[in-house]
Amino acid sequence: MALPSYLTLVNDVLARLREPTVTSVNQNTMSLLVGKFVNDAKREIADSYDWDAFNTSITVPTVASQYTGYSLTGAGTKFKVINVLDITDYGPMTPSTVDAIERHVFSTANPQNADPSEYAFSGVNSNGDAQVMFYPIPVGVNNIRFSLIVPEEDFVNDGDTTKLPKDPIVLIAKALALVERGEDGGLSSSEAYAVGKKSLADAIAIELARSPENEMWRPV
Repeated sequence: MALPSYLTLVNDVLARLREPTVTSVNQNTMSLLVGKFVNDAKREIADSYDWDAFNTSITVPTVASQYTGYSLTGAGTKFKVINVLDITDYGPMTPSTVDAIERHVFSTANPQNADPSEYAFSGVNSNGDAQVMFYPIPVGVNNIRFSLIVPEEDFVNDGDTTKLPKDPIVLIAKALALVERGEDGGLSSSEAYAVGKKSLADAIAIELARSPENEMWRPV
């Protein structure tokens, strides 16, 4: 099954609002506004659950004598961490803080140099990706694997697609549109939003049935 595109989602919402469909999201004021609501709905749905579709991993190779300046390329800053493993030495990495690691590095004339066992997030690079530091100071190449939940970027182009379920996006976007313009002679905005939330709950329940372990660590 093809992934739903930005244009497809916008046209689905427009049809439910009894508005003409378009050939481009930027075609007119109404389609552009609905596009904003589609993105708002997509973000709300993405933030509601740790979707399997967003599972990704990024491996960071360490460099001898370099404890900081590493980046999680492509992760941005909205990700959630599932686990961090040193897949060279087959060991888990322990989360730490910038303060704790810098105290280790700078509070002694001879900081520990060894295979790293701790990590801390330390700002954002010029591309908007999170940076990370390690301790002990690496003595060589260790491949550190970050298993993450990385949400999608907002839609920009007509052909941009999403891995999220289509129906909740469309139904919640419609509800947001009804709040903006008033009722459409059918459902009220609150009723429409309740329908959208029910669709979202159903989608989460289906995924939980497939991956019940997600409920054990998913933030509330």
